[in-house]
Amino acid sequence: MAAADIQAFIVPRADEYLGEYVPEHNERLQWISGFSGSAGMAIILADRAAIFVDGRYTIQVKQQVASELYEYHHLIDETPIAWLKKQLPSGRIGVDSRLHSYKWFKDTSAECSAAGLSLLELPSNSIDDNWHDRPVPERQLATLLDSQFTGEQSSTKRQRIGAAIQAAGADVALITQLDSIAWLLNIRGNDVPRLPVLLATATLKTDGSMTLFTDPAKIPNDLSLHVGDGVTVEDQASISAALRSLAEQNVLTDPSNTNAFTQLRCIEAGAKLIEAEDPVLLPKAQKNPVELQGMRNCHIRDGSAVTRFLRWISQEVSDGRFHDEAVLSDQLLNFREALSDIHDLSFDTISAAGANSAICHYNHMNGKPASISMGDLYLVDSGGQFSDGTTDITRTVAIGEPSEEQRRMFTLVLKGHIALSQAVFPKGTSGIQLDVLARQFLWQVGADYDHGTGHGVGCFLSVHEGPQRITKSGPQQALLPGMVVSNEPGYYQEGNFGIRCENLMAVCEVDNGMLGFETITFAPFDSALIDVNLMTASEVDWLNQYHSAVQEKLTPLLDSDDLMWLQQATAEI
Repeated sequence: MAAADIQAFIVPRADEYLGEYVPEHNERLQWISGFSGSAGMAIILADRAAIFVDGRYTIQVKQQVASELYEYHHLIDETPIAWLKKQLPSGRIGVDSRLHSYKWFKDTSAECSAAGLSLLELPSNSIDDNWHDRPVPERQLATLLDSQFTGEQSSTKRQRIGAAIQAAGADVALITQLDSIAWLLNIRGNDVPRLPVLLATATLKTDGSMTLFTDPAKIPNDLSLHVGDGVTVEDQASISAALRSLAEQNVLTDPSNTNAFTQLRCIEAGAKLIEAEDPVLLPKAQKNPVELQGMRNCHIRDGSAVTRFLRWISQEVSDGRFHDEAVLSDQLLNFREALSDIHDLSFDTISAAGANSAICHYNHMNGKPASISMGDLYLVDSGGQFSDGTTDITRTVAIGEPSEEQRRMFTLVLKGHIALSQAVFPKGTSGIQLDVLARQFLWQVGADYDHGTGHGVGCFLSVHEGPQRITKSGPQQALLPGMVVSNEPGYYQEGNFGIRCENLMAVCEVDNGMLGFETITFAPFDSALIDVNLMTASEVDWLNQYHSAVQEKLTPLLDSDDLMWLQQATAEI
């Protein structure tokens, strides 16, 4: 920093692709701070530093990041730049423009300039220069996904998106979101843990022709046969030269999701930027009939694995064996790995016992795993990546006899889950208008949860897919038929227990031109945690109907012991 004459260096939890999941060799924030969460930012000054995280990680950050080195701050309550302006009356702030969106770069440059600070695009990243034992990137061959899973050929997709680019008044689009590239080409990769994508950047023209910038060694020889005419593969290092060739062209870019480096190079070349949302996002989010059926199919298989796991826990506790979080997570993995067409988990399993279940995005691998014990709640949030879809499910399990408080709060969370699943709403409705349905019963007792109620889910792609979401604040997208979203209200009592009930739902058309949800996740809720006295007759009816559907769909996939347990777990209440 001294050599570069900068007084502050900003380290986001991001790489040049700006995705949620970052491969090990790009985990710069974790290298400099020890923090392993999926969202955060550090600011390093000459004599001190601060780390900023959102509500999911306020407990975790204190466990992982040294308090003598870093101040802890909430990413929303006090923004990093607001904090920085208080620390420096003037000075130069260094950033790696590959790791920030163009929107962030523009907005932050203006905010800093108004405060007497200047934002400087550094020629190299100081962390990269000093990370001498940096892991080697993956170099596995990409997978070509058959149309029996995708429902549409790559050439058709590219032409459809090319027409949208032309309609926006552009000649070419920068496609930088990894799942957008994977969806366009019907390929999947192994470059990022839990996310089946290839590290790449692409340009897409109005005629559907596409240039893919990646490591050519990862591309199968029969790619051209798979995708059809019009796809060229070039080395990732050639992207700068390619952007310089876009002089005088209209380039469609998503300023919020494309890094500043690529757009700054386009501007330098004399291109005109047309700022718009990634044109792939909405078509990808609206699953076609083949994708939707695949999502339904893989969720039934996945539900059978989760059910086997829940029965196994019940039996182990009954026999007096109380395993730790790691053993539990590994056992669930064993059940999932026995399923057909599975490739990976869709995220690191959240296997959380007792007080750890109150940490929303807890990871037992960050410390010594705790063991379950009588009176605990055990929360397991997990999912898989299958050829035909992506799953994400959370169940909360009582170990022994639950307390009245645990039953009360679980029931309030479940009531919110049921209310959202039954929602019927007009076209044009976004998640922000539905979020209160899931929180209402918690609000009535003065409680809430500091995370969204629902996120979009991809089809054998990202388990956190945009732009659809169900939250009480932030940018919103109208929910459209074919979108898949999670339904996961929760309650977290720090130091004691945590609760979350999560299923996935597909947006579908219902009577009178309205929209509603089709629940596609099937596994039993723990009836021992339900206080029927707090539920209405219609809520009890919903639960009984849901458990009946769970039993019907999973029965063909379970053997006698598992089936007997399932029949008991889904008995009418």
